[in-house]
Amino acid sequence: MLVVAVLLLVVVLGFAVARPFKLPEAVAAVPAAVVAVAFGLVPWRDAVDEARALGPTIGFLAAVLLLSYLAELHGVFVYIGDVAARRSLGRPRRLLGAVFLAAASVTAALSLDATVVLLTPVVFAAALRIRARPAPHVYACTHLANSASLLLPVSNLTNLLAFAASGLGFAAFAGLMAAPWLAVIGVEYLVLRRFFAADLAVGAGPVPAAAGPAPRYALAVLAATLAGFALGQPLGVHPAFAAVAGSLALAVPLVRRRLLTLPAAIRAANPAFCAFVLGLGIVVLAVRTHGLGRLVDALVPAAPTFLGLLAVAALAALLANVLNNLPATLVLLPAVQHSPGLLLAVLIGVNVGPNLTYVGSLATLLWRQILHARDAAPRLASSCAWAR
Repeated sequence: MLVVAVLLLVVVLGFAVARPFKLPEAVAAVPAAVVAVAFGLVPWRDAVDEARALGPTIGFLAAVLLLSYLAELHGVFVYIGDVAARRSLGRPRRLLGAVFLAAASVTAALSLDATVVLLTPVVFAAALRIRARPAPHVYACTHLANSASLLLPVSNLTNLLAFAASGLGFAAFAGLMAAPWLAVIGVEYLVLRRFFAADLAVGAGPVPAAAGPAPRYALAVLAATLAGFALGQPLGVHPAFAAVAGSLALAVPLVRRRLLTLPAAIRAANPAFCAFVLGLGIVVLAVRTHGLGRLVDALVPAAPTFLGLLAVAALAALLANVLNNLPATLVLLPAVQHSPGLLLAVLIGVNVGPNLTYVGSLATLLWRQILHARDAAPRLASSCAWAR
């Protein structure tokens, strides 16, 4: 049974990386989940329970993708790109610093999906505007989409899953994760500066014109939505509802100006990718049920000692790069939910560690879709070199 479950997982992840004929990842994940249930790898009731457990998280994913798309239509991301390009003064190294600031802020406030799906194309264009090589800047987006998502419960789907099991409040979670968040961003900046030194040494380009007026209404709605995430949690309101409310507030003026249609809004919510997440969760449940769960339980320490925290973070990073970070979180949660310290160590591992491989995180898969759409697909060799 374990061999079949692992084979299904390999097929799903392999398809997600290769994306033959540019087909969505769900084309493999959903049938694999059906096979897992049909052949008894996952009992029907367990599959339904898993779908219910993942439902709110997937709903938040769809809502925040829509929220980010509507913010894009209001010009939020173009404005961010213009400000970054202007502050670079035409210098690639200064642009990298501006991109780090923008990507870290967007990831923390609007989740990693906004950074990957909407900020990456803007950063790509900003680099071309100053005649810089895009690689350092777009790689910064994908790395920060993972690692900069440590700060808030709403910054990442893995955070939402762990947050529900941690018993922490919104502010307490952010307070505990602030130091690791700042440390990881600083280290990644230094490493990227060194790794892409040759690209960043390319001569300065023209200084872009001043950014246009700020989209104040959209920025105010996004700020209110972020406040809604924090204020709703103590009242038991799921962040997805705040994201939906923010989306409605952004959608109304767009509909009035006939800049938004229902089909476009549905596409922005990316139901195919949401289906992929659901299918992947059920396939991972099969792997966890037939052996992986027992192995993880044996490897996870009982107490949150310093060495224990390091061991759990390393294990989480390893599983994320092999299984993808969302399944890795699902596998590890039952073993660490008794200890908030171990649980937060898991988050550090699954959010920072996935930067080593393409399958490591959902963010990286989305990022690859963006670059493929712009005929700038990342090379596997570059990823392997970065991993070294």
